[in-house]
This record gives sequence, structure tokens and C-alpha cells, in this order.
Amino acid sequence: MTLLPVPHIAIIVVAAGSGTRLDAGAPKAFVGIDARPILRHALDGVFAAAPAQVIVVAPAGFEGDAETELRAAAGEKNDLGRVVTGGGTRQQSVAAGLAALWGDITTVLVHDAARALTPPALIDAVAAAVTDDTGIIPTLPVVDTLKKVDGGSVVAAVDRSELAAAQTPQGFPRRRLESAYAAALASDVEYTDDAALFAAAGHAVRRIDGAARAFKITTPADLARARHLLAPPTSSSPAPRIGIGTDVHAFGGEGSLWLAGLEWPGEEPLSGHSDGDAVAHAIVDALLGAAGLGDIGEHFGTAHPEFAGAHAAVFLARTRELLTDAGFAIGNVSAQFQGNRPRFSARRAEAEQVLSAALGGAPVSITATTTDGLGFPGRGEGISVTAIAMVLPDDFGNR
Repeated sequence: MTLLPVPHIAIIVVAAGSGTRLDAGAPKAFVGIDARPILRHALDGVFAAAPAQVIVVAPAGFEGDAETELRAAAGEKNDLGRVVTGGGTRQQSVAAGLAALWGDITTVLVHDAARALTPPALIDAVAAAVTDDTGIIPTLPVVDTLKKVDGGSVVAAVDRSELAAAQTPQGFPRRRLESAYAAALASDVEYTDDAALFAAAGHAVRRIDGAARAFKITTPADLARARHLLAPPTSSSPAPRIGIGTDVHAFGGEGSLWLAGLEWPGEEPLSGHSDGDAVAHAIVDALLGAAGLGDIGEHFGTAHPEFAGAHAAVFLARTRELLTDAGFAIGNVSAQFQGNRPRFSARRAEAEQVLSAALGGAPVSITATTTDGLGFPGRGEGISVTAIAMVLPDDFGNR
């Protein structure tokens, strides 16, 4: 047995969440990504980083399951790990982890087990950046267009240059974190994350660059993304993947008609959650379907009010980011809309250029046809669109 030096870093892995939004019938940390649960993948990353005391905070009744995953991930580093029982809130669970720290620990990282694919290099970077008086959080830039809303109304735009998306692990000097937790627990105030609690006690917090793979598994779509990233290649030669998307919108919206990324002054607008651009929406569905990332409703539906009123460039740029994060590049896209208007041929090249730019330069072709007066497009009630997209795995052509 190898004797390990006593580390000065500890990582508290919070795995006590119920996973209500994941709706998988078990606490989130124990839901399987592949043959191993979320917690095991998180611990694999933790133990691949620099040696640290590892404290897993498990939900009551699941301590034995957590111990099994901890031992499997730790291997020869088993002596560095311990399982404790979490509390009724995340804050109480982290406090339980703090109570289990060894005396030699000077730096504490708090990590969500739900960020199961966090790279070990990010864990090490956070630990290295902590100072005696400053906490560290990894962040990613906010890429979506954000709006302040009041019910169904958009109130104002939000300057996203001043915002960042926080990830974990978040790192802190031990003594200051412990005192901040004592103050928070005494005041009975619940904070959204440990950095907020630390800052509320008057301590400084700095950011470092986060990692795309450190996303949080919260919804079924997140779980599908993690499974895709971990799935083994299905063959020695990865092949392109094809997706199909359809969208239908009726005339009768407000404002201007937006179609194929262009505004069409003088034309009756289409109704929809955003701008009703059926061409762009069908392309989004085709791309997401090709990559196995769900559909437009999961990523841009009414549960995402930030996309209310958004135009094609926003939808397509975000879709491209989702594909990039999942390991795909866009090959090409073709779409056809059926409708009596607008007259499309004069603006075809302009539309294709706009849509291609939003997809990072991927080739886009758009065609239009009528239905000889048949169906709702023929009666002038709306527009129907079908799109086909090809995506390429990142390693396509490299084997």
C-alpha cells in the first residue's frame, strides 16, 4: 500500500440533491449516465486531479451507495475519502462537509456532483488560484441574448457583458469559508452558491475561465448530452449524421414578417413564441435531431422566455454552440418552405448568406414552392417548412 502525503486541499462533493427536475426516480447523483452513475463520473474527475481530501455529502439513506462509488473511484487513494450525510438544504450539506475537514486542510473546494464531466485540469486550476483572502469561481461567458421579463412581457434588455455563468468547483481559503458559513447559518440566510455566501461575509471573489464540459446535469436534455459525450464510437470510422426538422406557423402575428433570417416589410407576419421564422426553426430542429440533442422545444420553447421575440441569428448561433459542445460540426443544411408568399426568388442569395453566417459559415440552401392551392399553405393561412441537416463528428476523417 502506498503511503500518501497529507494534502492541504479538500474537495467537498455535494451529492445530496433530490433531482426533482431530472425526474429519474432517484437522487440525481445516483442516476446512471452509462454503466456508472453521475456521482461516480464526478469522483473519477476529482481523483484524477491533484491529491486532496475528498468528502462526499450524500442524501440520508444513500450513504452506502455513495461509499461504494467513492471506493471504486479512489482506488489506492481510498484513505483520502469519506462520506457524510447531507442536510435539508445545500447550505446545510456543505456545512456537514466542512465539519469533516482534516486539521491540515487550508484550501477547500466545493463541487456539485451534478457537474459530472468537469475536467480534472479545471479542478487543479481553481485550487491553485485560491489565496489566503480570496475565493475563486470558474465561469463561462453568457452567450444568449438576455431579457428582463415581467410575466409574459419583455421589460428591458440585459447587458450580458456584465454577466457570467458560474460553475464548480468553487475554491476558498478554509478559515474564511468556515467563518462565512457560521455567520450564514446563524443568520438563517440561504445563498444560491458558496461564492455568494463568501462574498456576503465581506470577502473577495475572483473568476477564472471555466470549461464547457463542466455543465450541470439538471434536466433530461442535460443527461442526454452527457450520455452522448461519453458514448463510445459506434464504428471505427465515424459517419456523418442526418437530421430532419419541420415547422409550421400561421399568419396573424404582430410586427413584421421574419422568414429565413430576413425581414419582409409589407408582408403579413407569422405568429409564434419568438418571431415565427419557420425556416430557422425547422433548421434548428434538423440540426438538433442530427446530433441527438433533443428538439427546439427543449432548448428554445416557452420555458425559455429569453428567446421570446428572438430572430433566426440568435436561434442558429445558439444551436451551433450546442452542437460544438457535443462534439459536432455542421456539414450543410437544406430547407424548403411551402407557401404562396412571400415571393422568395429575388432574396434567396441574401437569405442563404444570413443563415450561413449564423451557422459559422456552413453551406445553407433554401428553396420555395407552392401547393397549387391545396392545404393551409395553398389557402394562404400559413407556411410549412421542411429542413434536412448533416452534422459531422469532430473526429470525422481523422481515423
